[in-house]
Amino acid sequence: MPTALLSVFDKSGIVELATGLHDAGWRLISSGGTAATLAAAGLPVTDVAELTGVPAILDHRVVTLHPTVHGGLLADPTNPSHRADMAAHGIEPIDLVVVNLYPFEANPSIEQIDIGGPAMVRAAAKNSAHVAVVVDPADYATVLAEVGQHGEVGADLRARLATTAFARIAAYDAAIANWFASGAAAGAAAPEVLPASLHLSLEHAQSLRYGENPHQCGARYRIHGRRSWWDDARQLGGKELSYLNLADTEAAWRLVHRFAEPACVVVKHANPCGVAVAGDIAEAYRRAHECDPISAFGGIVALNRPATAAMVEALGTVFTEVLVAPAVDDDAAAALAARKNLRVLVGPPPVGEGVDLRSIDGGLLVQEPDRVEVDPRAWRVVTAAQPTPAQWDDLAVAWQVGAAVSSNAIVLVKDRQAVGIGAGQQNRVDSARIAVTRAAGRAAGGVCASDAFFPFRDSLDVVAEAGVAAVVQPGGSVRDEESIAAADQHGIAMVFTGQRHFRH
Repeated sequence: MPTALLSVFDKSGIVELATGLHDAGWRLISSGGTAATLAAAGLPVTDVAELTGVPAILDHRVVTLHPTVHGGLLADPTNPSHRADMAAHGIEPIDLVVVNLYPFEANPSIEQIDIGGPAMVRAAAKNSAHVAVVVDPADYATVLAEVGQHGEVGADLRARLATTAFARIAAYDAAIANWFASGAAAGAAAPEVLPASLHLSLEHAQSLRYGENPHQCGARYRIHGRRSWWDDARQLGGKELSYLNLADTEAAWRLVHRFAEPACVVVKHANPCGVAVAGDIAEAYRRAHECDPISAFGGIVALNRPATAAMVEALGTVFTEVLVAPAVDDDAAAALAARKNLRVLVGPPPVGEGVDLRSIDGGLLVQEPDRVEVDPRAWRVVTAAQPTPAQWDDLAVAWQVGAAVSSNAIVLVKDRQAVGIGAGQQNRVDSARIAVTRAAGRAAGGVCASDAFFPFRDSLDVVAEAGVAAVVQPGGSVRDEESIAAADQHGIAMVFTGQRHFRH
């Protein structure tokens, strides 16, 4: 008679699985709450304590850690010496183990660190040539179908289940190691900003249309045990998403949520090419699109308010890859349904946790996320001219946008509308020239943000010629006095923030 050992924290579906196994002639072994659940369902079940002769001890910390259990999981029935040991010690083989672990990730604590469960999972997965291990209730139906058809769990399925099991244990151990490294465990050392080691366990979350280019495969993975806004986002229409769709949408979604008032961000190739804050979302879109209509072609549009029919009407026939918003009004949904190639996403705000990672040869670059602070009280006016109240508002918008633009970044804003953005140039003066060219005269009386200090006055001279009236920059150059003198010469107000926002 084949034997199954069932010990689960999440008991969803366990009665149905056990019933199917019992009906197929399997013997059921269990312990604790799982055994009580099966017995209450009228199923015959042997308690692990009956098998081992030892009750659960140490407040249930030790239940299944016994040679009778682990010998039954690790024995190779084709090995004569194993058969001899089993006979000598009264060990019977266990053919199937069903385990899911204490929910450490959801409620991290010392008592949520499962010991017996992972030990059984590892033992069964190691011996997958003879033992099946199930750690996910989603696999119960597959196992029952296999048992119903063949009377056992076949070799191919055992191998697949072992892969899932080891991945689950790796993720579980990574969560525990990271928790200890964070200093959250009682008596743990004070956490380091970046600890001595990081333990990443990623699970496939979404297949993508392709990678950066059509000949490359692409997928989204998430850190095991975490959720992001992507996991709760819903696609209402359009084609399958590609790698770049996700990368650009992420950039747009993060930036648009920096603004409390109705705002729209248009992103192309990971850089904003349009940003505006307005009284309503349709006006915010119109003004964002006006910044750079040429670059907006094939871009991503992100809104921090529900998409309305008026906003969709303003979108018109502009070719847009993705529209992402917290919701879509009924009238807007009807209008968007006619645009078969437009991918429409609705989702919650970004979570914004963790660290930033970037691949390099043989490893990763790791850093804290760049948190953008907008606190004019902490900023310092270094010129004779002072910003007006309207210019302070524009400086705040420009500073937030500049932090999202590839360096070297120059952002021109007027009336809370980006009118010119220069991104990703090898020198700051070229970025300034690009921003001024795209502004096409609209920067007069507006403001300029620079993500890093002006190394020379040449960039400042360029934006001054465009009529910029106020500038915000980190300061910190050995030539700061030269830039301040240039600003005073042009009658421009200049504000130092004391913080740089490079983005590469």
